Amino acid sequence: MMPVEGRERTEEGRAMPQAPLAPEVLRALQTLTTPTVANAIETFDVRPRNVGFMDTSIKCMFPHLGTMVGYAVTAKIRAAQPPRPGESVPRRAMWEYILTIPEPRIVVIEDLDDPPIGSFWGEVNANIHRALGCIGTVTNGGVRDLDEVERLGFHFFASQVQVSHAYVHVVEFGTPVTVGGLTVHPGDLLHGDKHGVIQIPLEIAPELYRAAKEVEARERRIIEACQAPGFTIDRLAELYG
Repeated sequence: MMPVEGRERTEEGRAMPQAPLAPEVLRALQTLTTPTVANAIETFDVRPRNVGFMDTSIKCMFPHLGTMVGYAVTAKIRAAQPPRPGESVPRRAMWEYILTIPEPRIVVIEDLDDPPIGSFWGEVNANIHRALGCIGTVTNGGVRDLDEVERLGFHFFASQVQVSHAYVHVVEFGTPVTVGGLTVHPGDLLHGDKHGVIQIPLEIAPELYRAAKEVEARERRIIEACQAPGFTIDRLAELYG
């Protein structure tokens, strides 16, 4: 397993969990939309504006469930063929690993099959992982049992809907994964809604809600100027200046 650079690791090479943020920070972030989060992150100038979020291959399956905010639990799967001897990791080992990541947890699964053919996710695994403190999943693979999982309130972000689990098995967990063009490390803070999924740098997370409200206030002034009866380009230029 590949280690995560810049982080403490276990003897097995997995990233050590980071200290969780205060619950009120997570609750505040949950009130924001993902585009608002993206705008707020830009104000800190901690990364280029064209990175840090998943591409449009990852779709929100249950938009009405609202915003999902939590820490990443990572794994890789295959399903096209039965596992080779020693390839599949024990389920209990993964469950125990999940509990090392702070709650709320989001399971981020990289499907190594091209194209994906078998779904790890359905009613049973959604219930298992919900019991383990997980609130949803993000995967470049598929999901199924949509009605049952939607009623459970478990978030599904995926590239497709699938019929079968085929020969699905976990081949690795607790290491970086790439889903929707974004590399996700264990313990990363993710924010997702009907627009998509973004990674929030932990170092700015406590200040992000305040920054988001400042961005929204500036945007509101521009919108109000555009809707005002006496709209002028001069006023618009003044606000943008």
